[in-house]
Amino acid sequence: MEVSAEVPDWSREKKRIFSWHPSRALLASIRSYQRHVESRNPLRILAKKWAILRHRFWSVVTGADIPLNCQIGGGLLLPHPNGIVIHPGARIGPNCLILQQVTIGTRTGEMLPVIGGHVDVGAGAKILGDVRIGDHACIGANAVVLKDVPAGKIAIGVPAVIASS
Repeated sequence: MEVSAEVPDWSREKKRIFSWHPSRALLASIRSYQRHVESRNPLRILAKKWAILRHRFWSVVTGADIPLNCQIGGGLLLPHPNGIVIHPGARIGPNCLILQQVTIGTRTGEMLPVIGGHVDVGAGAKILGDVRIGDHACIGANAVVLKDVPAGKIAIGVPAVIASS
């Protein structure tokens, strides 16, 4: 079964009762904050503050730096969130997989990355600057991506090059 690059699979983020999933709790706090920012509910201020406290707690537990105002599509998987750093202006499509020690950000004075749907990012990878990662692409472990990666391709190496298949 092919994972969609357009339709989020929210079950990938669902927290399981009586199980320890810090990355899912971190994502839940981010989703909660974003929901309450847009809300017209009179209790939204309390709900936002509670989401911020949860986010701070889970950020410490996971060791991840994922801001509350980031643009992340649904269905994100963070199996080992330790050391993940995402710039608040970077955009991540639905159903992506990001492993530990990944940095998604900018180089000095540049635009930010845009990552398509169902992109797998290997451990230690860096995606920096004005790059576009196409749908269903894979970024290899420890790759440093400084140029666009077409849809369905694999980027490996430092600096990353497209692997011939």
